[in-house]
Amino acid sequence: MAADAAGTVEIRGALARLRRTTGLPVVFGGLVEPGRQRMRISEFSGAAGLALRGLAVTSGNGLGGKAVALARPCAVTDYSLSRQISHEYDAAVAEEGLRSVLAIPVVVRRRVRGVLYGALRTAQPLGDRTLTAAVQVARDVEQALVVGDEARDLLTAARPVAASAGPGPDAGAGAGAGAGWEQVREAHTALRALAPRIADPALRAELLELCGLLTPRPPEGSSGQRVALAPRELDVLAWVAAGATNAAVAERLGLRPETVKGYLRSAMRRLGARTRGEAVVAARRAGLLP
Repeated sequence: MAADAAGTVEIRGALARLRRTTGLPVVFGGLVEPGRQRMRISEFSGAAGLALRGLAVTSGNGLGGKAVALARPCAVTDYSLSRQISHEYDAAVAEEGLRSVLAIPVVVRRRVRGVLYGALRTAQPLGDRTLTAAVQVARDVEQALVVGDEARDLLTAARPVAASAGPGPDAGAGAGAGAGWEQVREAHTALRALAPRIADPALRAELLELCGLLTPRPPEGSSGQRVALAPRELDVLAWVAAGATNAAVAERLGLRPETVKGYLRSAMRRLGARTRGEAVVAARRAGLLP
């Protein structure tokens, strides 16, 4: 899924959470257009009409444009009468009947990627609790977009690695073979660690598919072909293969150390291994790890 399409999905989900957590009857938002100093309102929940649909909000103009320009949350108690904002969009806001409005920018790597709005049809202060809840929803979107960006960067970097990896670390000769497969193993570990954090199922599937391309096929007739590990067992074993301790694996995967030990013991049992090192070797022979 393209970055802008994935971002739209995140905005849509965020608006549902924003309405649920704040109780605001009207929420809407959209993404900043790539390479342009404006955002377009594309997603709505609770809107009565179409006055705001597709509206292009220029940076600095109106409440949302102010949030884009300043990269910080902005709010007004009565939109049409506020002296804190410019009024290019008053007609559309009035047609929807909005009075109290907040606008929360979604900021990723110091760049505003989108804006979430929440509104009432009465002129009254929105309150700190509502603003705090709205900011938290925006932070969640920011984290999701960061993870998605990291995933796409990894995919871009790992595809050439997968294409040049060859049949396996021992298949070719040359001094560069070992170093090349270390790069493959690093890419595989990074991709597996990131995949569980991806909310977008299409992007997650693409990451895991590339992980499969980075692992060599086991030899013909190898009994290792019949070995299967659960996804989390393989995640843990990939970090163990990279030299991480159980505590480090737990921190990287967001698990408890005891849980990591359990996954590792299960993987060792499935692979017929008595030690961590034997488990890694067996997994590589079975084509589960590069």
